[in-house]
Amino acid sequence: MKGTLVLLDIAGYVALLLWGTHMVTSGVLRGYGSTLRRWLGRYLSHRSAAFCFGLGMTALLQSSTATGMMATSFAANGFLGLAPGLVVMLGANVGTTLVVQLLSFDIALVAPVLVLAGFVVYRRSDDARYENLGRCAIGLGLMLLALQMLVVSMAPVEDTALLRTALHSLASEPVLALLVAALLTWACHSSVAVVLLIASLATAHVVDAQGALALVLGANLGGTLPALFDAGTPVARRLPLGNLLVRAFGCVVCLPLLHPLAGLLAHLGDSPARMAVNFHTAFNLALALVFILPVQRLAQLLVRLLPEPPQPADAGVPQYLDEGALDAANVALANAAREAMRMADMVENMLKGLVEVFGKDDRVRAAAIGRMDAILDRLGVAIREYLAELGNESLNDEDGERSQEILGFVINIEHVGDITANNLMEFAAKKAERGQDFSADDIQDLARMHAQVMESLQLAWAVFLRSDRRAAQQLVARKEVLWRLENEISERHIRALRERRDDGGAGDVYLRILRDLKRIHSHLAALAYPVLERAGLLQDRLRAPAQASTGDGTG
Repeated sequence: MKGTLVLLDIAGYVALLLWGTHMVTSGVLRGYGSTLRRWLGRYLSHRSAAFCFGLGMTALLQSSTATGMMATSFAANGFLGLAPGLVVMLGANVGTTLVVQLLSFDIALVAPVLVLAGFVVYRRSDDARYENLGRCAIGLGLMLLALQMLVVSMAPVEDTALLRTALHSLASEPVLALLVAALLTWACHSSVAVVLLIASLATAHVVDAQGALALVLGANLGGTLPALFDAGTPVARRLPLGNLLVRAFGCVVCLPLLHPLAGLLAHLGDSPARMAVNFHTAFNLALALVFILPVQRLAQLLVRLLPEPPQPADAGVPQYLDEGALDAANVALANAAREAMRMADMVENMLKGLVEVFGKDDRVRAAAIGRMDAILDRLGVAIREYLAELGNESLNDEDGERSQEILGFVINIEHVGDITANNLMEFAAKKAERGQDFSADDIQDLARMHAQVMESLQLAWAVFLRSDRRAAQQLVARKEVLWRLENEISERHIRALRERRDDGGAGDVYLRILRDLKRIHSHLAALAYPVLERAGLLQDRLRAPAQASTGDGTG
């Protein structure tokens, strides 16, 4: 019975260690994830910057697994190149060893201080960033406390014959030890926790030096598996597969050399625990030095191994809404934005053919445009559900604003698609059925109006993707340009109708087309108001048009 209670204690403290790691990771991602995402896309063109970024991010997240899953999602969605992503992972692998080095020292005395300070900051602050900083402090304190209690709990079983026999058998079978540690790390989703557990076992003299080194190799190998198994597409698997191949190479090289390696590491510290921790650092640092230069060739190999899959036949199936990324708000928001841009590309293709549809009565193209509306609706529903599921997690102010921006973008794009596929294609059908023709001047003016809308479309994409203030100001200023142009064209068209006196109803259709093109621009201009409001550039006289465009859609 006593042995059962000891095992329960050990399992509980391991769970506490993992929960502390989770708190630190989630606190950093929720509080500072958007800032990390911007750095990821802006400063990683050089190997040194990418390496340092991966190292620093892992030091913050306390988990190379979390860094790997984040980098995998960004690489799959095009926000991070494959070669820089591999360098990020090399840095992350070294970063996790520094975390282990720090936590391996006897710093448990600061655990209560960290928990207390984190609790005070978490409860007293109304700022989400400080709340998440408090969460990180509590998580780190729990990790230190769990490590201390693990060592205490292992003391009674130090001389247990069964445990010693089992672990000694692993020491004599390094391949088996590697596989066991790899499976444990994959189950725990934390190589930091497993390496620290191995150090605790070594401190209690339950495992010898060579056995500890073999287990550390397994922990390194298993740390690559969560991101690989969670990746949903071949493109997403490239980065974690590359990380797996790098560490597998290291394991193959080191397994036959465990005895001489243990002798070398003894000069830095003769205790098995210190040797295990130092080996963890040396192993990943050596791999980084070996692979950081030929990383481009490794990226090319991964592209050949995992080529781009064929596009799904059903365009309404989301391609970027990875459910596994919902634990990291910044990654999930990047996924939702990428899917929203798919909708934007579809709407742009719908609008491109409008002049040909009306000028040449292209019924085939009109039918194709009409069918796109159902696809847009399905994607819009999928993105809204994805954002709603993300909303169940605590978001900081910046991520909350970005979520609302994406939601507003999707809604306005759906409205543009509805106007194009339903109203404008209905007018095209009526015009074709009645055999009505627009004059050359009508087509030319329609092309002018259409060109203005397409230019506004490009500005709207810049506003959404980059929060471009200048583009937002230009987009709002163009409302007056579109209003004046519509009036000018309408007046010319009405004068021409008076001269002809009978147009068979084509005049009414033409004016409705102009009105709907202006409505489309109003929905695009609505995307600029959140950016201008945050910058303090939104004038009171512009608020009414924004509300009108998002209300009844008449612009």
